Amino acid sequence: MALILLPLVFSLVAWFIPSNITRIFGLIASAITLVVSSVAVYFFEPSEHLLIDFGLRFVRFSIDSLGFTMLLLTNAVIFLVFLGNFKRSITNEKRFTALAFLMQFGLLGVFTTNTILGFYIFWELTLLPIFLILYWFGSFDKPRALLQFFLYTLLGSLAMLLSVIGLMHATNQQTYEALLAADLSSLGNTSIFLMGGFLLAFAVKIPLFPFHTWQAETYTKAPTAGTMLLSAIMLKMALFGLLKWVLPIFDGVATDFWRWPIITLGIIGVVYGAVVAIRQQDLKTLFAYASLSHLGLIAAALMLNNFDTNQIAVVQIVNHSIVSIGLFLAAGIIEQRLGTRELGQLGGIAKVAPRFAFWFAVLTFVSLSVPFTAGFIGEFFLIKALFSANALTGFLASTTLVLGAVYMLKAYQAPMFGPTINATFEDLHWSEIAVFAILSIAAIYLGLAPQCLTDFVAHSLPQPTH
Repeated sequence: MALILLPLVFSLVAWFIPSNITRIFGLIASAITLVVSSVAVYFFEPSEHLLIDFGLRFVRFSIDSLGFTMLLLTNAVIFLVFLGNFKRSITNEKRFTALAFLMQFGLLGVFTTNTILGFYIFWELTLLPIFLILYWFGSFDKPRALLQFFLYTLLGSLAMLLSVIGLMHATNQQTYEALLAADLSSLGNTSIFLMGGFLLAFAVKIPLFPFHTWQAETYTKAPTAGTMLLSAIMLKMALFGLLKWVLPIFDGVATDFWRWPIITLGIIGVVYGAVVAIRQQDLKTLFAYASLSHLGLIAAALMLNNFDTNQIAVVQIVNHSIVSIGLFLAAGIIEQRLGTRELGQLGGIAKVAPRFAFWFAVLTFVSLSVPFTAGFIGEFFLIKALFSANALTGFLASTTLVLGAVYMLKAYQAPMFGPTINATFEDLHWSEIAVFAILSIAAIYLGLAPQCLTDFVAHSLPQPTH
């Protein structure tokens, strides 16, 4: 239980500690949550299923191998966010630190709750801290983008709430095991509408085309730490919900009905996101559309509801978090040093910051899914699965490899090797190097030994029955 409650405790403590130690407190506290969860994962038997019951109807937690994976990923992301921004001055750091840990608590609740209502409650809980982070620390000169993010998310949440209520009423159950065993075939078309409510919420959060319009501007205006949190872990709630809750529970008529509409939207997002990314001049906006493209591929593959594909999808989910942290940190470093992210105003950084040029290059290759990286394993097998389902779908999905190379090489070449515009670029600090090194090692390790993750999560992924 300490795994879940520690971030909440740290969030409360952050309000009362002296301001001059807030930054080091955030780093140490996030390191503690990461170490504790790492030790727990090491001693956890993947075939086990830990249940934590407070004797209250709606407050139950369970941790299986998939939940542990997402828990460890969340804690790693929070730690890397604090580490990557350690040398970066943030106004009112106490407030940011408290909100980051509160968000971490909500995320852990999403990934470990054992009830469908609990899933919704913690899903909503994460909205408050990220909204406040964007509001207090973002550069939203106009409230339109922030309001758009809030309204889109609220719309999705309302749809999910109606589906949660409908599902609990129809089955008279709410725990994961009971819902998994429930026969929804008797509900007929009602199950289609119930699943649709969840899918709408997930489509907004992932996001899927055409529910993505909030993403680019929100990412662009958000502080670097906020963008890292959004892209690296918060959006993964939807993919987790799809994989853990919706597809297994609604396996049958509803899944068959929604499969190809969602696959179609995912593939449109793959192509659209990549094409728009190529045209961007703002580095953050470019990475935002790149994220849309890659997440669309994962969502499309998950809708195949294939056991082997789902295992690989988890690898790609982790890989996307690795890439997102690194790319948005790199964009934030450039903006902090030079005051701009516009590619036309950047150039010659490699000459004055060789350490940054090196690690950005490594991260670029990781993003390109070159062999021996996690992205290569993830994208190759997800595209292969989509090819098996439909040749045209697989072909369109594969365009992410070619188009991704175009926009990523553009994102690297322009600031690094363009004409030297500013010769005073400060090279990487030790904390920034540490983040890039950790991300690179993780990506290569998963690329060389993906079975360490696929075998681990296999025990918590139910075999489709339909």
